[in-house]
Amino acid sequence: MRKMRFPSPGRLLIVALITGCILGMPGQASSQKAKPAKPAPGRGIQPGGTVNMPFAAAKPILEAFAARLPAGLQGKSMEALATEWAGWVSRRDADIRKRLEQGDEDSIINFMLFGVSFTKQPRATPREIARVVEAGRTPEDVLLARISDLAKGIAKPDQNERLLFARSVVERRGINPTTPAGFEATQDYLLEATKRFLKEGDSYSRAIEAARLAGDASAVFAERSTLYRERGLSSDTSLSPDYGIERALEEMKAKGVFAPGSIRRVAIVGPGLDFTDKGEGYDVYPQQTIQPFAVIDSLRRLGLAKEGDLRLTTFDLSDRINAHLASAGSRAAAGSPYVVHLPRDMEAGWDSGLASYWERFGDRIGKDVPVASPEGLSTVRIRSVQIRPDVVKLIRPADLNVVLQRPEGLAATERYDLVIATNILVYYDVFEQSLALSNVAAMLRPGGILLSNNALYELPATPMRSVGYTTVVYSSKADDGDHIVWYQRQNPER
Repeated sequence: MRKMRFPSPGRLLIVALITGCILGMPGQASSQKAKPAKPAPGRGIQPGGTVNMPFAAAKPILEAFAARLPAGLQGKSMEALATEWAGWVSRRDADIRKRLEQGDEDSIINFMLFGVSFTKQPRATPREIARVVEAGRTPEDVLLARISDLAKGIAKPDQNERLLFARSVVERRGINPTTPAGFEATQDYLLEATKRFLKEGDSYSRAIEAARLAGDASAVFAERSTLYRERGLSSDTSLSPDYGIERALEEMKAKGVFAPGSIRRVAIVGPGLDFTDKGEGYDVYPQQTIQPFAVIDSLRRLGLAKEGDLRLTTFDLSDRINAHLASAGSRAAAGSPYVVHLPRDMEAGWDSGLASYWERFGDRIGKDVPVASPEGLSTVRIRSVQIRPDVVKLIRPADLNVVLQRPEGLAATERYDLVIATNILVYYDVFEQSLALSNVAAMLRPGGILLSNNALYELPATPMRSVGYTTVVYSSKADDGDHIVWYQRQNPER
């Protein structure tokens, strides 16, 4: 590998680790209990199919953002926009889906930083980096060694599913990692991707810090809510937001927003698929999705959904995620369960509520199964929960880009009681979030709820209003928490 360095021997890595840009979840909000302010405006298909957002639905949003529409829409009359809308939607949909490729790259960098299946090098966690520095090594040395080890694994992946996927991403760039020249090119590619990834993390931290210095917690929440608007779309997740969702559902039940047994139809936008866990980059178990099962588990635990009277649809634009869920459903139809692995770093300072949630997860939808202690993760415990096939079969995956598409022809009886979109809308600006909110409104029954950990702009023409929020703290780390905002679909029909 050609001699290449990170700025100020490892400074960018250290900044990212300290501020949580690598380890933090997208869209995390300050744990301060202040009501979030509204920010300034700024393909397996389910039955019935999907339809691109019609111009009539988009028109009020285009009018509200007339002074700052994106390229391709700026400076045009409503008549011209009406003519060009369908073409713009098609092109923008392709652009958004293209962002999945950079999201794949981000997942591989997370894998390189924290994985243990391809290397014996220390993981790039704050604790282990501190030990490295005490021992006289630099963070840069660790990164370069990890990059070299990952390149070796990509060249000879055997049956490691993550290395095989990383290899496919490298080969997409025209690199043959099995040749001497390709091996060097793989290392150079990983190094450049890592530098980009860490530079982005540093910029995110600076943006949040600037909002924080203004002394307004709501401004911090608003800044976080569009923080990744230019970032690649990554599928990796963690358990924490699912705990936040359960807390929000519990509070809504107590306040009468949802009556017992009243939730029958649920949609999850962006269910996630862990290539490497978003929080700590674990790679010691197969790729998995968690949130669909977590939501079913919570609804049953809280008595909000009756067993046998619940349908759950997942909406995602990733073929990989949709295929994973469809495959799980096919196996469940043949009687096979789905196993979810729940890692917990016992030194991570988890809040007692999150720790309790980790201990009870799955008790309404499956059972614990034995799991070996993971090698290379001495402080980590893993629970493995076997989800029953009848639960897995409740999940129906569908291809949909929520910014630009909506389910086609939903009858009033088919609309959703609850839509969940956590760590999804953070990848879009306020204009595209407003389009998405309109599409979600078209999915919901009047009185139905969207739960999101984003501050979303509420246009008068879009029948969605925030009616409450739940603040959740995940750990003792600074800013490790969420505001889960309750957006309700209003009457009359619009």
